[in-house]
Amino acid sequence: MKKVLLVNTNTEKMPYPVPPLGLCLLAGRIEGRYAVEIYDGVFDQGRGLSEKITSFRPDYIGMSIRNIDDMDLFNPTTYLDFVEEHFIAPAKKASSAPLILGGSGFSIFPEYIMKRFDADYGVFGEAEEVFPVLLGALDRGEDVDLPGVLTRTCERVVRPAGYYDFSSTLQADIDSRIDFNPYRSRGAYSIQTKRGCAHRCVYCTYTHIEGSKFRTRSAVSVADEIEQAHKRIGQVTFEFVDSTFNDPPGHAEAICREIARRKLKIRLRTMGINPSNVSRELFDLMLDAGFAQIDSTPDTASPSMLVNFQKNFTLAELENTAAIIREYNMPTMWFFIFGGPGETEKTIGETFDFIDAWVDPLDMVHMTLGLRVYPHTPLYQIALDEGVIRGDDDLVSPVFYISKHLSRDQLVSLVTGASRTRPNCIPVTESTPPPEMMREAIETRERDNLEEPMFRTLLRIRRRMFREQGLITHGGGRT
Repeated sequence: MKKVLLVNTNTEKMPYPVPPLGLCLLAGRIEGRYAVEIYDGVFDQGRGLSEKITSFRPDYIGMSIRNIDDMDLFNPTTYLDFVEEHFIAPAKKASSAPLILGGSGFSIFPEYIMKRFDADYGVFGEAEEVFPVLLGALDRGEDVDLPGVLTRTCERVVRPAGYYDFSSTLQADIDSRIDFNPYRSRGAYSIQTKRGCAHRCVYCTYTHIEGSKFRTRSAVSVADEIEQAHKRIGQVTFEFVDSTFNDPPGHAEAICREIARRKLKIRLRTMGINPSNVSRELFDLMLDAGFAQIDSTPDTASPSMLVNFQKNFTLAELENTAAIIREYNMPTMWFFIFGGPGETEKTIGETFDFIDAWVDPLDMVHMTLGLRVYPHTPLYQIALDEGVIRGDDDLVSPVFYISKHLSRDQLVSLVTGASRTRPNCIPVTESTPPPEMMREAIETRERDNLEEPMFRTLLRIRRRMFREQGLITHGGGRT
């Protein structure tokens, strides 16, 4: 039986380390036909890769490239140089096995990354169907001419005609395929309940990679995966990593009902609560299932900016969501982006008015400035039309869009200035807590036996510091 080594090249651990869910799903798809192992580079930064290749002696090496950069306007960190030095070069030195690239980051710039890394093959988008077919062709010594696959000689990827039937996906069994212990203290066990996204947010690459229709798993399948992982590894936080959790309507409710029916006694969190589908019934079910934290990512609370961002919800729906979050005392991390198309001083003020009126002072507000421009997004065309980018820009080196109505300095001044009187509003530049604050938070949690999310403990400390300095003038929130 031939051997396949799947390599996770993502080493980013902020805000927390993320296990290689996609590679675990892919491993399940091909095991039985191949001997499969995963090398997870998150914690050892690739230092053990050469030894792994030497001992395992794979016939094929698949490398997943998750991110291109950290999308930080101020001090952007790009990852491709590190991936090349610590993963690509050692792999080529240790083995002559065909090198096959893939992953979400690769799928945004497939042609560029193929040439830069001088790889043998590349897989665009979802790999569960294409990758096994590619391996089969290579086993038989056939020429590779497959939709979704790049070779050294092809200049453009041909997209597959359809998308993977995600409803039939095997369980990821993350803890069975990698050492999950390092993720326990800061990370979570990733669960995916759907792929694709029917929304058209102006900056987002989801629809380009996964398609514009939701493809869902059954509630029973999702609950089975959680229950079985819980039995194997005990108490850990399970995180739903879908683009939006409560889309399409009824899907999240069915999952929560099934989990609650089993009385699993677990901790859950999720990203991407969509205000258009929020109800008290949903939150009742989420509490019954075991939710301890959520993320809400409206990006803006300005009516005109909601239109400009091409959001599918209104300010009234967003306010209703915030009211229900406060009513249920659901710890929430809010995410806003400032500087998008049409942003002005007035629209920035509208977002902060919403934060002051509706967001709990102990819920964190994460603030990003500027939008990273990616190809195949509506923002790309806007940036092109406004002369922010040129048609021949490769965009691999990050380019950031800022509204033509604001200078960069104005944007920074308005947003950072607002954060100085609001302890729960954290600019992206301050998203890493100082070591002394982290130490105090850990000591406080141990002393008081706190089970609240870490961000709430940190915000209590930050709020006390602001109060001592007489800085708090906003952030009371609507009761």
